[in-house]
Amino acid sequence: MKEVNPLHYTIHIEPDLNHFEFSGVTEIVMEAARPIKEITLNAAELAFSSCAIEQGGEFVECPFSIDPEREEITISLSGEMAGKIRAKMEFQGEINSKMAGFYRSVYTTGQGRKYAAVTQFQENDARRAFPCFDHPVNKAVFAVEMVIDENLAALSNMPVREERMVGGGRKLVIFEETPRMSTYLLFFGVGEFEFIEDPGEVLVRAATMPGMKEHARFGLAFGRKSLEFCEDYYGIRYPLPKLDLIAIQDFAAGAMENWGAITFRENLLLRHENITSRGGEERICEVIAHEIAHHWFGNLVSPSDWKYLWLNESFATYFGFTVVNHYHPEWDIWSQFLHAETDRAFERDALLKTFPIELPGEEPVVINVSTSPIIYNKGASILRQVEGYIGTDTFREGLRHYLKKHAYACASSHDLWRAFEEVSGGPITRMMKIWVEQPGFPLLEVKQDGTSLLLTQKRFTCLPNACRQAWLIPVTVKVFYDTGTCQVMKALMEGETARIDIGHGAAAYKVNYGQTGFYRVKYHEEKNLQELGSRVARKELPPEDRWGIQNDLYALCMSGDVSLDGYLDFLSHFAGEDAFLPLVSISANLSHAYLVMDGARRERVAATGKSLFERALSTIGYEPNPAEQHTVSILRDQILYPAVLYGSEAVKEFALKKFTSLMKGRAVHRDILKSVMQAGALHGNEEVFAWLDRRFKSSPSEDERVNVLVALGGFRERTMIEKVQHYTLHEVPERNRFIPVRFLAANQQAIPFMWEWYVASLNLLEQLHPDHYERVIESIVPVCGLAREKEVRAFFSRYVPKKESTRDVIKLSLEKLDINARMRERSEGESHFQVHH
Repeated sequence: MKEVNPLHYTIHIEPDLNHFEFSGVTEIVMEAARPIKEITLNAAELAFSSCAIEQGGEFVECPFSIDPEREEITISLSGEMAGKIRAKMEFQGEINSKMAGFYRSVYTTGQGRKYAAVTQFQENDARRAFPCFDHPVNKAVFAVEMVIDENLAALSNMPVREERMVGGGRKLVIFEETPRMSTYLLFFGVGEFEFIEDPGEVLVRAATMPGMKEHARFGLAFGRKSLEFCEDYYGIRYPLPKLDLIAIQDFAAGAMENWGAITFRENLLLRHENITSRGGEERICEVIAHEIAHHWFGNLVSPSDWKYLWLNESFATYFGFTVVNHYHPEWDIWSQFLHAETDRAFERDALLKTFPIELPGEEPVVINVSTSPIIYNKGASILRQVEGYIGTDTFREGLRHYLKKHAYACASSHDLWRAFEEVSGGPITRMMKIWVEQPGFPLLEVKQDGTSLLLTQKRFTCLPNACRQAWLIPVTVKVFYDTGTCQVMKALMEGETARIDIGHGAAAYKVNYGQTGFYRVKYHEEKNLQELGSRVARKELPPEDRWGIQNDLYALCMSGDVSLDGYLDFLSHFAGEDAFLPLVSISANLSHAYLVMDGARRERVAATGKSLFERALSTIGYEPNPAEQHTVSILRDQILYPAVLYGSEAVKEFALKKFTSLMKGRAVHRDILKSVMQAGALHGNEEVFAWLDRRFKSSPSEDERVNVLVALGGFRERTMIEKVQHYTLHEVPERNRFIPVRFLAANQQAIPFMWEWYVASLNLLEQLHPDHYERVIESIVPVCGLAREKEVRAFFSRYVPKKESTRDVIKLSLEKLDINARMRERSEGESHFQVHH
């Protein structure tokens, strides 16, 4: 297909929302660099009635063949042709229910169930809506027109140029032409959309289903702010006349950056008063900023191949947080970046079976459970490391240079390195090739040797590895001296070992100070670790470093370098902790240990969590306070339910009292609503289930519906667990079925029943969106497979050859199961703190 390049598409679509069908006509002007006898395009699940090529001012019918397996249509030309060629294809398709291609989304009004039809094309699904050259390098201009019912509204990337009646209660809507762009960024949709507008040089609009537009005002306002920030930061004006933020009920991912027509899950755009928590508001802002950043990284400059997809997603992830931090510095967003992005990347990349950020091979890249933590989370974390190394101003100038040089075109990783190197003069290409092209990340083992620190690097994995890998590592160390002074030192570690001179009288040292480096640290001297612990207790280290010390220690616990008792003992230094980042990380680590361990070890985990969280809650208060810090509100909702789970009577009494009030129709503060529902389900019965069911089916807020699904995963009694399992498959909309499964799989009482349920429900689960089915597998296997590892492995050895698309997620899940099994086995023989050398 590379010998033919598309220049311009004219796409005519006529959707039928009564029968979920559409007909279409696509004209493509393309250019052949040399004489060709046939044209091959991408097409999937489309029925073609004719294909024609323009000759002498007229379209002449041509024979064509379809290869469903390759998702291609080949048009045979009557003779050799070169230069500009115009093709016309007529076709029909289904408005499917797969949340991919051109699909239908259901919503409910006072008149019952209704449907909108919208598109979702990333990565390779434009071919399900019209024949095209479906690869990001094949940029072209698109002219879209739709024939729709007169009472409906049509949306696309560009504003409406013309609208006119065509008879039969239908109208033709013609849109302005797009800039030159990739197929995956095209969007068109039809439905009963309602709009609110923010006029300006660029018109920013929010589009929602009927009755929901007022809930979009919060997101609309932040959309305008994000647009202004990006224009200023990148030094390039947004080139389209309008930007739509579109809330869609049935949506597989979180959002999609279609140029000028961004689509969102409703809970990631719509804010409901007294329901959407402060954490939910922050997430709305972060996702909006992420998608708008894509209009430069991905839309203006696209990847020349899907292997460079990280150039889209890593930058959008990083700038999602950058934009929010600019407008809301009081939200302490970089603490949340470390927890939500960096820690998730560490967890994924610590597996033996991982990927480089720049994915190898020529096959189309799929964003899934296996790849997204690398492409999004690790990539963004490496960008934070690069900015920390070269400086904020140089980082910005490098990005501006890159975007201006490749605007409306495609680029690869080395284009970005070259841009950074041209403005910084540093060894950026060498450093970034090492971080982006090889899998994994380093563990720095550190010990004091006289007046020096001796650093040794090796790849960190939770299971043993024999890898001989090395990275170019920007190392920052803070040294505390006996005199009470301290000093921050920086070095670039280039080989397997390095020395840093720290002088005489060092009392303690913290490696990766500020936690900008993407690596773990293992301290060989227990004395240094305990000295750091004392500084943690006195809060002489900032929250991100208090986080880093304990989080690295838990990773070493998972790999077998540190005992679980050693980790739990070290948490005594956090007895007075009240900061978001360390506590939310401890909560996640204890939750993992609580699920993996059994017997006395599990009891000790619960006792540790109960003590820590009771004390933290008594400090910050059980009830939200309007004047409190943003992160305090989020923290409370993260530790309130675990405190109940670990046996805190005081917190349980508070939470159940609130839940009783909620069942009686009284309001509960939005920032503890999820935790209160979870506590209610944990101690709930049939009556509680019935109430949650009514709440789920009556709530207009997707936020609240998600909270209910989270709570449903927490019932303790087997009859209730089985009821929730059935409810998940038969009452919950497909877009959200993975949510209760995830929480059932993290429910100690439900775990013994989840594997059999998975096997028995396979036919229904396999019908989920592929991303969601992967989340189900990843949720169930690593913990619910414990004590039955042979059975689980035997099942998947038979299953994977029949379901190749699941191979990566099953490998990942089985490795996590192995890690957890080894961790449980080791804990049975450990009884004291021990660092293995």
